[in-house]
Amino acid sequence: MAKAIRATQIELDSAVQALRDGDVVAFPTETVYGLGANAQHASALQKIYTLKGRPTTHPLIVHLDSARFLHRWAREVPTAAQRLAERFWPGPLTLVLPKADGVLDLVTGGQDSIALRVPAHPMAQQLLTAFGGGIAAPSANRYGHVSATRAEHVREEFGVAVRVVLDGGECKVGLESTIVACLDGSVRLLRPGAITLSQLREAVGEVHSGAVADSPRTPGSTRAHYAPSTPLRLVAEGQFEREVALLAAAGQRIGVLAQRPPLGSYPHVTWINGGSRPDAYGHDLYAHLRTLDHAGASCLLVQEVPRDERWDAIRDRLTRAAAATLDSETGEMP
Repeated sequence: MAKAIRATQIELDSAVQALRDGDVVAFPTETVYGLGANAQHASALQKIYTLKGRPTTHPLIVHLDSARFLHRWAREVPTAAQRLAERFWPGPLTLVLPKADGVLDLVTGGQDSIALRVPAHPMAQQLLTAFGGGIAAPSANRYGHVSATRAEHVREEFGVAVRVVLDGGECKVGLESTIVACLDGSVRLLRPGAITLSQLREAVGEVHSGAVADSPRTPGSTRAHYAPSTPLRLVAEGQFEREVALLAAAGQRIGVLAQRPPLGSYPHVTWINGGSRPDAYGHDLYAHLRTLDHAGASCLLVQEVPRDERWDAIRDRLTRAAAATLDSETGEMP
């Protein structure tokens, strides 16, 4: 469980001043660390894209300290969106709504919709309240790489390129927010997260699942994403131990992320037991992937997770991480 850490006044003043100067600030949310900039400052937003190596067509999420400011960013807030906000904000839910006039294209990726959320982390709330405006923030990592769930992960990614990094400890959830589009009279789950499809349906009734041809682009929606530098492969439970044993016997140095301890003893294997609880596994996933990425392995083997909606967000991230390896092997662009 992450501690409820608050920033000192000096840290807070430094972060707010950086935002007002058109600079970027890394800050914690309950999901992952964000790389934030003033959502109304075009050159500051461009810095986010440049630092991350992120295409400007890939939209950002605007973070607010309260739902009362939604009307400044969305020209319409459907009843379903209001209900979801009342039920899950502050929290790990992002709503995609029709954008208001004046919202910059660098925020929306040139689309007519905008992604908004109210984070629950106390330090994020401090920063948003003190700044007094929207902060556009994708995850604080290089584009397509493993997200940051600790301040040291941010520093590892960017070094001194990020002027201010607010350290709020480990993120409580550890996986990016659930993204739901409330557009054209329908509600659609576009990215799974800690808030499940069943919970969304309990709040508003009918919710469609998965992107369709006319769905807006959303953060983390590319086929290949969330990937460590070391090639990663998903292996079914029934084949997992055999695959590890074969590679170990061949003298390969491998990293393993499983949901249990190993059944045997294998040389040259770094084995991490992520456990069988989806909340704990998800909380630790990115930290574990970073640890394995530094283990000097030639490849990472990850045990496929259960087909259960509590594991949907984890399965989504691992599937996209594995796709990055497949694309690199085939020469396809993510």
